[in-house]
Amino acid sequence: MKKKPLIIAHRGACGYLPEHTLPAKAVAHTMGADFIEQDVVLTKDDRVIVVHDRFLETVSDVQRRYPKRKRIDGRYYAIDFTLKEIKKLRLHERIDRKTGKPVYPGRFPIEAITPFEISTLEEEIEMIQGLNRSTGREAGIYVELKGPAFHRREGKRFEEIVLDILQQYGYTARDANCYLQCFEPESLNYMRTSLKCDLKMVQLIGDNSWDDTPGVDYHTMLTPEGLDAVARYADAIGPWTFPVVADLGLGNEPRVTDLVDSAHRRNLDVHVYTFRADSLPSYVQSFNELLDLFFRKVGVDGIFTDFPDIVHDYLRESGLLPQTIIDVGE
Repeated sequence: MKKKPLIIAHRGACGYLPEHTLPAKAVAHTMGADFIEQDVVLTKDDRVIVVHDRFLETVSDVQRRYPKRKRIDGRYYAIDFTLKEIKKLRLHERIDRKTGKPVYPGRFPIEAITPFEISTLEEEIEMIQGLNRSTGREAGIYVELKGPAFHRREGKRFEEIVLDILQQYGYTARDANCYLQCFEPESLNYMRTSLKCDLKMVQLIGDNSWDDTPGVDYHTMLTPEGLDAVARYADAIGPWTFPVVADLGLGNEPRVTDLVDSAHRRNLDVHVYTFRADSLPSYVQSFNELLDLFFRKVGVDGIFTDFPDIVHDYLRESGLLPQTIIDVGE
């Protein structure tokens, strides 16, 4: 019997609330997400915080609060601030660094005075585990280590610090309700071999043109030989949509590649990012059409989405969710 496709709440239910805020994670839990994502970086005092980038200016008021703390490249690095300083920041919807305008204008109002703040990994885990207990519904955590090579250059033992926290909260074994993901294969290999980490691992796959991970060749990673290498340390791959379904432009039929089949032949699951109801590729007319393509035609094992409720409803209405029998008593 085919496994239920996983709903991974991308930065929480960030289609509705600012990304990586505790309210966005709580809402994702109530919407039926199987896993809730945490992007993590380190502070100056070695605390693990949940924020998408090494930089703070596109999601917080750091420029207003600490105007003189940017580096020579004009960026405000989380690693240059203590947790106490970080906690004084207020989060908002992601803005475009060049224009200063929201990336997704129809989402939560950027001018809202709601006091969203950056959370630690411990705070987020305790909230998710608390909701698991109070609701009786289990959601897992899906942790991405952001920029391990950068942290090493800054003199930080990033992987060790993150794994220590996960161990404190019971995430150690392969069957734990936890995934570790990273774009850098060196970091995943280091955790698997040197640190003897047995957690499920996901090799994220970007594009060489993004230039986010110098020295990593994603094009080679997508070849049969590249996937063979990934399968030696990872349990799944996390590609963006294009290597799975190539968008050939408006008016052209998309091309479904053999990546999913190739990964499955190597016992690698495929979790694809990122599915947004308010940002559709040119080859579909609706979000449900997009979900149909990836779940039914392509056969992916899970997706990252900003809208976990819509995906949950789609899976239920499509018969892709297991039937739950509820005993209501006499």
